[in-house]
Amino acid sequence: MVFAQTSPPDVITTRLTLDEYRAMEETTPERHEYRNGEIIIMSGGSEAHSAIASNLLIYLGFLLRDTDNRLYNSDLRVWIPEYQCGTYTDLMVVNGFPEFNNDRHDEILNPLLIVEVLSPSTEAYDRGEKFRKYRSLASFCEYLLVSQTEPYIEQYHNEDRHSNDRWLWQVYSHLDRAIVLHSLSVEIPLTEIYRRINF
Repeated sequence: MVFAQTSPPDVITTRLTLDEYRAMEETTPERHEYRNGEIIIMSGGSEAHSAIASNLLIYLGFLLRDTDNRLYNSDLRVWIPEYQCGTYTDLMVVNGFPEFNNDRHDEILNPLLIVEVLSPSTEAYDRGEKFRKYRSLASFCEYLLVSQTEPYIEQYHNEDRHSNDRWLWQVYSHLDRAIVLHSLSVEIPLTEIYRRINF
């Protein structure tokens, strides 16, 4: 099958059913986001992008190893029922056991914390429409947007789990700071997130 593409974002103009999309994801080397029938190629990451995501995975994995929280890399999709959207995060944390989408063991419904390392081609989407979609998930209450070009992280935290309109925003832009992750009750120094990253 030949797909016509535009860029950015790389939208495959051929529409697929959800079953066709899932079958494709099991065999293709690329990752694609599913948006209610539209297929979007997920852009490849840079060395810095990969290193930052790995730093977070290693450090958070250590902090959460004896808790009820489970940490996942970008191999699993988050399924967002309200928008019929399946997408990949750079990192997500689930409290307790993951809730899967029906019999799918590759689509999670209950992320608590999501981290996106920003790329030029996806930054606007991560900040806007994707964040709006994530907010439709009842479990989701904390979001980190991590720059890969400078020490700069934006944190969004929902103070009221019973309401979806009380998100607090905080910026961290100095390497001597540490981020308190409210949903996990842990703290991460920016020096650990940006370990061995040269700006």
